[in-house]
Amino acid sequence: MIFWLFPSLGGMEYVLHHTLSLVAIAYTMLSGEGQFYTYMILISETTTPEINMRWFLDTAGLKKSSAYLINGILIFVVWLVARIFLFLYVFYHIYLHYSQIMKMHAFGYYLTLTVPSVLFVMNAMWFMKILKGVMKTLSKWS
Repeated sequence: MIFWLFPSLGGMEYVLHHTLSLVAIAYTMLSGEGQFYTYMILISETTTPEINMRWFLDTAGLKKSSAYLINGILIFVVWLVARIFLFLYVFYHIYLHYSQIMKMHAFGYYLTLTVPSVLFVMNAMWFMKILKGVMKTLSKWS
């Protein structure tokens, strides 16, 4: 779907995000390495229902409704917990268990360090956009 409908579903960052995730999940399934980190990163997908609801509310013309406002605040909170704080915990866990991570196959080692880092940078960039949107919306509602 990503390539078929490109770029209407998202730009290159969308492709990068899903490609990295797919490679990491496939590697974990096939090698048995890095499962904890894969599962922790997959928890970040708890933001997907809110993002889908946002699209639905916008498409339904409900952008000025209180449901849209509540959804925006919910996206902010869930994103902060699942895509910012959780990733910080993952990095802390990698730091604590680095001696074990060094024993992984080279590809798994690099995936463990690279995938969360790239995804975190992308999540932080998106979070800044979400924060700006929340601040803009709240200034209109007050």
